[in-house]
Amino acid sequence: MDNKTLTQRDLELIWHPCTQMKDHETLPMIPIKKAKGIYLEDFDGNKYIDAISSWWVNLFGHTNEYINKKINEQLQTLEHVILAGFTHESIIRLSERLVALTPSGLEKCFYADNGSSAIEVALKMSYHAHKNSGKEKSLFVSLTNSYHGETLGALSVGDVELYKQTYKPLLIQNTQTPVPKDQTLQSAIEAANEFENLAKEKHHDISALIVEPLVQGAGGMHMYHPEFLKRVAIICKKYNIHLIADEVMVGFGRTGTMFACEQAEVSPDFLVLSKGLTGGYLPLSIVLTTNEIYMKFYCDYNEHKAFLHSHSYTGNALACAAANATLDIFEQENIIEKNKEKSAFILSLLEKFKELENVQEVRQCGMIAAIELKGYDPKERIGLKVYQYGLKNGVLLRPLGNIIYFMPPYVITNEEIEKMIQTAYEAIASLL
Repeated sequence: MDNKTLTQRDLELIWHPCTQMKDHETLPMIPIKKAKGIYLEDFDGNKYIDAISSWWVNLFGHTNEYINKKINEQLQTLEHVILAGFTHESIIRLSERLVALTPSGLEKCFYADNGSSAIEVALKMSYHAHKNSGKEKSLFVSLTNSYHGETLGALSVGDVELYKQTYKPLLIQNTQTPVPKDQTLQSAIEAANEFENLAKEKHHDISALIVEPLVQGAGGMHMYHPEFLKRVAIICKKYNIHLIADEVMVGFGRTGTMFACEQAEVSPDFLVLSKGLTGGYLPLSIVLTTNEIYMKFYCDYNEHKAFLHSHSYTGNALACAAANATLDIFEQENIIEKNKEKSAFILSLLEKFKELENVQEVRQCGMIAAIELKGYDPKERIGLKVYQYGLKNGVLLRPLGNIIYFMPPYVITNEEIEKMIQTAYEAIASLL
């Protein structure tokens, strides 16, 4: 079997996500035969460094032997069971560990299948908790330039203009408050003040503020100072507004701490996790919340206050085994400290990008780095040119418009980091 044959078979049947399928009349599809560590290998024998962790999910490399082993062990006893009225050891252990790891006060775990679904859970749970307290608060607030997923509720609290224009009649009530314009303390203070002005005016209607802590992923890897989180958390408490922290992308060490909220010493009302939760192996997501919110739903059956949400594969045992194995690796190998060394090395290599005339800004937050290009019309599709250059030179880069970013698996070596960054540098320099 080769790439061409599989591509033809694929294009006859499969509609791919985030893809204009007409592009594949000229842009080759790449069938992957196998993967190991940070490398993907296609059916023609070409290898690619996975510089984006396969859409930000992979933490410890593909076909990781330890995670493989733990999933296989779980497979021998239980693959899945309904989580309504039943439970299993793997999910109990995972829940105990996550409650211990996450910011204090988060003591209850509600599981779903993916990041967007978990955002839906958090939105519904926030609204319903207020409702059970006798308050009708159906307005949500999100940050400008935000992205929280592509189901209808998640789209509603995002700020992707194309999506909003297309699906506006289907979306729930949402308004926006400005995201800090950069990583400075002053910008954080200014943006927090803007949110307080909104909260003063509309707090009787606002159910929750939802944020991507420190880094807005699909919003071009835009980054801001932790002080913003600290201040908006105080404002939310003052005005009885829930704080939802969407750590689907930034959780599990991406920003330099296990969870981004730690850098602001903030414990949100809802913490949403997915992606790296299973090390990139299987779909699983979780919303952690407080006992206070949990008790708003705790009642006799006929009081009709129970939370109304479910998924067939909630708490899948194999996914929970992968998540527990992922947490094992964090504990056994001192990953957060090792990542600090790699982050510093990446930062040192980013300096040379500042010399390029077509680079507007270089920014970094932990194991996330981004180069923002300038002077290009979106119709030029500069990101696509960088993507193609990367593939020809053995690196998977998937730019966000004119933002070239790096988010590799944590097992990447310094030599591989150099290859990844040098390839991106050459791609950007070739545009001049």
